[in-house]
Amino acid sequence: MKNNRKIRIAIQKSGRLNEESIRMLKECGIEFENGMNKLKSSAINFPMEVLFLRDDDIPKYVEQGVADIGIVGENVLVESTAEVKVIEQLGFGKCRLSIAVPKEKIYTGVSSLAGTRIATTYSNVLQKFLAEKAVSAEITPISGSVEIAPGIGLADSICDIVSSGSTLFSNGLKEVETVMQSQAVLIGGNNCDGETTAVIDRLLFRMRAVRKAKHNKYVLLNAPNEKLESICALIPGMKSPTIVPLAEKGWSSVHSVIEEDRFWEIIESLRDAGAQGILVVPIEKMVI
Repeated sequence: MKNNRKIRIAIQKSGRLNEESIRMLKECGIEFENGMNKLKSSAINFPMEVLFLRDDDIPKYVEQGVADIGIVGENVLVESTAEVKVIEQLGFGKCRLSIAVPKEKIYTGVSSLAGTRIATTYSNVLQKFLAEKAVSAEITPISGSVEIAPGIGLADSICDIVSSGSTLFSNGLKEVETVMQSQAVLIGGNNCDGETTAVIDRLLFRMRAVRKAKHNKYVLLNAPNEKLESICALIPGMKSPTIVPLAEKGWSSVHSVIEEDRFWEIIESLRDAGAQGILVVPIEKMVI
């Protein structure tokens, strides 16, 4: 029987995860409109509706079944305490939730926060962190522009999201403690039926193919036949390299896949092993 179930995915309406969430879905071949002020959009080539929501609303919407799945930062998920499950870490939107103090302040460790005021949007996460460190401090909940709190006398320090640290620097602050690492995650409810799960699995298949491709490169090179064994040992590929004889006697073309993290190390080793005419090509999708 054909599955006619259409799933709903909640993504950030605006903010740091919005563009990357949309890009990931479109790289998965899913076409939908994402114009300004849209709250909902139906995909035209996949059984899905996209809901554009405030990021801190996404966990609750998924928990309540308004959306079947959602893309949200781990920091927002932990702060929400919503009863949902993490289906997949998505590898983008990486940042950290950190404590920062004025540059001129002498910081001797987390114990120096005792008795001070800390401004944050992430009261639950911060409270848990301080409890684990056995530190008692006053948490001042604030939304938006947290970094200005020490400058206007609202707090002694802040706990906020940090990516590059440039915003802290421009506001006269320095990062002193990492509370948690965060990245975008795909979350789901705990009561999905079989049809819903089947569609989510189709989406996951595409997401994993896109992510796998980003972490690998396709390599083509020419190699003297007497060096093939040593060269192939450097690039085993998904199963084994593809070897094609060249018109020039004694030479072959070798095709394989290498991991992004080891890219330069392997390329240098291939050159030293006698490979020539090395071409490196990005991979759009990769299905294992």
